[in-house]
Amino acid sequence: MLKQYKEAIEKSNIISKTDVNGIITFVNDEFCEISGYSKDELLGKNHNIVRHPDVDSKKFELLWETIKNKNIYKATVKNLAKDGSTFYVNTTIIPILDESQKIVEYIAIRYDATKEMLLREELLKKEAQYEELNRSLEKMVEEQTRELKELNQTLEQRVQEEIAKNEERQRVMFWQSRHASLGQMLANIAHQWRQPLTELSLAMFNIKKALQNGSEDDVTKFYAESKHIIKNMSETIDDFTNFFSPDKEKYYFNISESIQESIVLLENMINDEMIIIKTDFEDIEVLGITNELTQVIINLINNSKDAFIHNSILLREIAITTKKENSFAVIEVQDNAGGIAKENLEKIFEPYFTTKHKSRGTGLGLFMSRMICEQGLGGTLDVKSKKNSTTFSIKIPLR
Repeated sequence: MLKQYKEAIEKSNIISKTDVNGIITFVNDEFCEISGYSKDELLGKNHNIVRHPDVDSKKFELLWETIKNKNIYKATVKNLAKDGSTFYVNTTIIPILDESQKIVEYIAIRYDATKEMLLREELLKKEAQYEELNRSLEKMVEEQTRELKELNQTLEQRVQEEIAKNEERQRVMFWQSRHASLGQMLANIAHQWRQPLTELSLAMFNIKKALQNGSEDDVTKFYAESKHIIKNMSETIDDFTNFFSPDKEKYYFNISESIQESIVLLENMINDEMIIIKTDFEDIEVLGITNELTQVIINLINNSKDAFIHNSILLREIAITTKKENSFAVIEVQDNAGGIAKENLEKIFEPYFTTKHKSRGTGLGLFMSRMICEQGLGGTLDVKSKKNSTTFSIKIPLR
């Protein structure tokens, strides 16, 4: 099992190890891919081979001060690839100690944050442009207001009141939807942590037992196992945090990978509720934001799950297919959860409309999902329902 954990970590993260002097002793394939160097070019070299010249040397002084004091260092680091390009990685550096608590090596676990950082920089530029635009609009509004004030002394007040009401409604809808999404994510984290917590409890019991038996080797073994479990649980938090990271610039992405990410995030819930997910994917890329499509698919799967429970469906199946149709990528999510009543079918995309108990839904999930499909992906989200089944159809332009 530990070997499987090791393989899973190496395949899903960017990993390197150095000796106490910062000389590279191990890199995985993901590290080579993002840096552009081969393993032969990296092994035996100082880790500053990927150091970016723009980074203040004080940051590296802080890094070494932290890890030499046997503390874990965490930061988003700007690096330089072999071809001169820049990449960012969210980095955790952990000192590895021997039995005498002496540092023997350092292991660094990372994940690629380049898109997030570049998009954040672009977002700051956009915000500056919007501020300038707002200043221009405010000036225009002031000029128009003076003219309108002569016609109707109360018009300005009424307009401002209506604008304030509308903005308040939009803020409330946004935060309610955000809280609902966060609630789903917290529930998923709880699912993801359930088994590791059981394993951690067992490992701690074994440590206690080994201490009582005076078996130092077993204590060391179970202590290492406990640290490994805790690290995996920490990575679960990082995965869900990354899911909510700001991501506003559109780029081409593979829709099947985005859908698969949704299924992985909900894996434990799917297993607990005994839901069968059937997939049939074509290799299709579209322009948009992968996290937004992932959020839509998560919402549709969660809705199906709630319908299965509400309608007491025993054999629970969800079929997700992707295909090209004319100039569109089409995603269909179909379940056998009992269908949607005809009188509700035309209302399900309206804000605050829900057929669930108030403790299970806000009525904003499908409303926000349609907004994402229309505004974020430039497409559509529609629904069809017949006896015992419901099919949601997402269409995204290929160009």
